[in-house]
Amino acid sequence: MNQKNYEAVRSMVRIRLDLELGDDDTSLLEGRISQMVHEVANMLGVTDIDIGVLIAELESSYQTLIGVERALVSEGDGWAPWLNKRKAEVDWIFWDRYQEYLRNEKSWPKLTVERLDQATDKVLGYISNPEVKGAWDRRGMVVGHVQSGKTSNYVGLICKAADAGYKVIVVLAGFHKSLRSQTQIRLEEGFLGYDRGATMNDPDGRRVSVGVGNARLYGSSRRNADSITTRADDGDFKRTLAKNFAINPGSNPLLFVVKKNASVLKNLLDWVCWVAQDKDDEGRPYIKGVPLLVIDDEADQGSIDTRAGAFDEVGKPDPDHDPTVLNKRIRQLLHTFDQSAYVGYTATPFANILIHEQEQTSDEGEGLFPRSFIVSLPTASNYVGPSLIFGLSNSDGDEAEALPILREVRDHANSLDLDEKEGWIPPKHNKAFNPRCDGKASIPESMRNAIRTFVIVCAVRALRGDETAHNTMLIHVTRFTAVQNIVVQQVQSEITDTQRRLRLGDEGSQIPVLNEFLCLWEQDFLPTMAKLKDRGLAADCAPVSWEQLEKQLVSAALSIEVREINGSAGDVLDYLRHDSGLNVIAVGGDKLSRGLTLEGLSVSYFLRASRMYDTLMQMGRWFGYRPRFLDLCRLYTTRDMMVWFGHIAEASEALREDFDRMAASGGTPRDFGHRVQSHPLMLVTSAVKMRNGTSIELSFEGDISETVNFWRKESQLSRNWGAAINLIAVAEGNGAVASRGTPIAKLAGSWVWPNVSPTAILGFLTDYREHEASKKVKTKLLEDYIRMENAVGRLTEWTVFVASGTSEVECTLGGATFSLVGRAWHADETDKPALQKANHYRIRRLISPADEAADLSKPQWDEALKTAIREWDNNPDPEKKKGKRPTRPSGTAIRQIRDPKRGLLLLYPLDPNDEDGKLPESAYRYTDKVEANARKAPVLGFGISFPCVTSDKASKVKYVVNNVYWEQEFGASGDYGIDE
Repeated sequence: MNQKNYEAVRSMVRIRLDLELGDDDTSLLEGRISQMVHEVANMLGVTDIDIGVLIAELESSYQTLIGVERALVSEGDGWAPWLNKRKAEVDWIFWDRYQEYLRNEKSWPKLTVERLDQATDKVLGYISNPEVKGAWDRRGMVVGHVQSGKTSNYVGLICKAADAGYKVIVVLAGFHKSLRSQTQIRLEEGFLGYDRGATMNDPDGRRVSVGVGNARLYGSSRRNADSITTRADDGDFKRTLAKNFAINPGSNPLLFVVKKNASVLKNLLDWVCWVAQDKDDEGRPYIKGVPLLVIDDEADQGSIDTRAGAFDEVGKPDPDHDPTVLNKRIRQLLHTFDQSAYVGYTATPFANILIHEQEQTSDEGEGLFPRSFIVSLPTASNYVGPSLIFGLSNSDGDEAEALPILREVRDHANSLDLDEKEGWIPPKHNKAFNPRCDGKASIPESMRNAIRTFVIVCAVRALRGDETAHNTMLIHVTRFTAVQNIVVQQVQSEITDTQRRLRLGDEGSQIPVLNEFLCLWEQDFLPTMAKLKDRGLAADCAPVSWEQLEKQLVSAALSIEVREINGSAGDVLDYLRHDSGLNVIAVGGDKLSRGLTLEGLSVSYFLRASRMYDTLMQMGRWFGYRPRFLDLCRLYTTRDMMVWFGHIAEASEALREDFDRMAASGGTPRDFGHRVQSHPLMLVTSAVKMRNGTSIELSFEGDISETVNFWRKESQLSRNWGAAINLIAVAEGNGAVASRGTPIAKLAGSWVWPNVSPTAILGFLTDYREHEASKKVKTKLLEDYIRMENAVGRLTEWTVFVASGTSEVECTLGGATFSLVGRAWHADETDKPALQKANHYRIRRLISPADEAADLSKPQWDEALKTAIREWDNNPDPEKKKGKRPTRPSGTAIRQIRDPKRGLLLLYPLDPNDEDGKLPESAYRYTDKVEANARKAPVLGFGISFPCVTSDKASKVKYVVNNVYWEQEFGASGDYGIDE
C-alpha cells in the first residue's frame, strides 16, 4: 500500500468531513464517509491504497462518542461562576495554538477537540478568576482513566489558565526523571512552543520551535511563556538555577515542570521565597497578586500526608503535626501565594478522597483534600479499559466476555503457591535473586512466545502502512533493578537468537523458526482476529496474509531493541529521535508503572504481585487507545492478576456510579469523600494513605452484596443450607407465608416470603459462613450494618426471595418446592490444583438482574423503570449507552425507589452438577467415601439488596485494619514501591 497516497486521501477527506459535519452531528456519517473516500480517491487518481481500511479508520475516528464530564462543586472560598462572563474579553492565544496543533499535527477529529475544549472550560471555571483581587485558594481534582488522555486535558487547562491570567504554573510530574522529562516534552510541544534546552544552547540565542511554536503552521505568537526546566535528564529545577534565575513572576506566564522530590521542591520554594516582596502576618515571605496554578499529576502518589498523628484524641487537627516532606512542600508552596489553585489529576482517586477535609497545620496551611470540586472525565467509546479487557459484568448483572487478548502465564515459578520462592521469577524474591528457568539462565516459554508475538506485531503494523509508528513491548516482572539487569540480558539473548535464526537459518534446530512463527500466527493471531471481528471490534485493522508476513519478519525482528527503563530520560526521548519509528522491548519496574506513556504498547508481560488496587491499576499501561492494532495486542499475566484487576475495575466502576448519582443530585466533594470512606469495596489503597491510618467506616447504602466464592466441603455446604432452613422456619413461625414470584418481574418459578423480621435475617447471617476468599461479603459487617439501621428505624421490614432454576433436582424450604439454579463455574480456575486444594470454587455473578424487583408492586416497578430510563438518557459515558434504552428497571434504580425500611434477601440454591458450567468430578467428590454423582446439600449463595439512603444519613460500620492484616490480605506494606 502506498502510504503517501493513503495520507493524502485521508487528509482531504478529513477536511471535507469537518466542513460538512456540524457540532455533535453524526447523522451525516452513515455511509457518507465511504462515499467521500471513494470520491476523493477517484479525484486524485489513487488506486494503490486499501480503501476499506481507510474507511474503517475514519469511521472509528469520526464516529467515536465522548460523553460529558460530571462534577461535584462546593461553592464558597470567595468563588462564583466567572468564565462565561470573561470569555469574550480573553485573548485565547495559547489555547488557539494548542487546538490547532491537535487538529493539524495530531490529526484529532474536530468533535474530539471540541469535547476537550468543553472539559477544560469546566475545570478552568471551577478554579478562581485570576482577575479577582485579594486572597483566594481553590483545591480540586480531575479524575480520569489510566492512559485515557489526562495529560492532554491538563495541557489544555494550562493554556487556558495562562490566557486567563495565571502567572506561575507548577506541574508536579511524578517521582522519576523519565516521567518528568516526558511531561516537559508534552508541555513544550503543547504550551511553550519551543525546546527550552536547545534554546539555551543555541549560539545565536534563538528559540528552537517545536509543536505549537512552529511559525510555519501557526504564525508568530503574540505572547510568550517562560520556563527554566528542560527536557534533559538533568533538566529539573536545581539549586544553582534557583540562585541565578533572573526572571520574576508576574509578567509572562512562568512554567516549572518538576519531580515530586523533596530537594527539588525545596529549591523551588527557596526561590519563590527569595523573590517574594511581602510578608504574611507571621513574617514569612509572601507573594501577592500573582495567581499560582499547581497541577499535581498522579496526585495520589507521594502528595498525600501518610504520617500518623494529624488529629488529636477528639478528632481535631493537631497544629503541631509534622506532615510528610512532599506533602509539606506542596502545601508550603501554595501557602506562599495569596492567590492559588491546586488541581490534582489521577485515575485512582481513593487516597485523595480519604484526606481529612479539615487537615491543617499553622506552617503549611490546609491539606490537599479537593474541597472545591471534583471533575470526572469521560472516556471515548474507543477507549480500551479494564471493563472491556477483563469482561466485567455491569451493575445489572449482564455478562461481558473478556477480550481474547489475555494469555495466562504459569511457567514463571515452580508452582502456583504465592509463597513459592523458586523458578524463573517466583512471587517472592529479593534483589539478590538470579532468574533461571529449568536450571538455565534463560526465559520461560511464555515469554519466548510473547517476544515472538511482538516480532509479528512490528511486522503486521508495517504491512498495514504504519512503518513510522512506534511499537513497544512492556516487561514488568520485578521491582528490583538488579534482577531487571539479568532479565534484560536474557531477553537480549533471546531476541538476538531469533534475529540470527530468521536471517541466517536454523543451524540444525529441531523446529525451524519460521514454523514456530507460522504456528503462532495460525493458532493465536488468526483466531483472535476472527473473534474480535465477530464482536464488531478492530474493524480498522487491515487483514494480512502469511505470505506477506513471512517476507516482513526479518526486517521486523532486526528493528527491535531491548532497553532497561530505570529512571533516565534518554530511553523516553528516543521516541522523539526516531522519526522512522522505534520498536523497543522495555524492561523495568515501578518506573514504568506510573504516568509514563509507552508509545504503541502492544505486548505486555506482567508478573507484579502487588494487590493494592490503586498501585496495581496504575501499572496497567496496556489500557488506552489502540487504533489499527487492537487485534495485535496481548497481555501475558497470571490468573491471580486477572482476578485482581477484576476486583479493581469493579471497585472503580462502583465508585464512578456513585459519583454520577451524587453529581446528578447536586452533591459536594465532602459528600463523595464520606461515600468513598464507607464503600464496601473501599479496601483499595495503602493503609497509611487512609484517613486516620487504619480505620475504615463501611456503609452498604444503595448497594448489593452477593456471594461468588463458595466452599467445596460437604460439612460447610450443609451448615449454610441449614442456615436457610432455620431462616424460613423462623419466618413461617412468625406468620410469613410463601407465595409465587410476582408476574411483573417474570419470577413465576421463585418463591417470596414478605414481612420477615430483621431478627430472622440477622440469625441467618450469624449461621452462614462465607468463604475466606470473599472480599465484599463479610457477614459480620452486614449484621452490624443492619443492626445500626434498625436502631434508627430503617431495614425493619424484610422480604426473602428464593430463586428456582431448571435443574431436575428439587428441594424444599418450609412450604416451598423449587428446582436448583444453574450458574456457570469458573472452570479455568477450579481446574487448577492449587485452588482445588484450597477448598474453593467461584462464579462470576450470582443475582439475576430481574430478581431485585421481587418485592416491588406494579407502580413501584413502573417508577423504577422510569428512573432507569432517565439514568440511561443522562449517562455521560457512551460506552454504557450502547444498545437500546432499558426495558426493565436496573438494580440501581430499584434500590433508589425502595423504601429505606425495606430490605431484600435473595437466596440461590445452586447445583454443582449444572451442565452449563460443570465442575470436574473432584469438585464435588469431596472424599473417597462419597460416590461421584451423590447429591449433597445445595451450594447456597445469597445476596442482599439495600435501599438508598441520603449518604450523610446512612449508617457506617467501623472496620479497623492493622498493617499485619493488610499485608496478609493484599500483599503490600503500604510504601510506594520505589525501585531499589
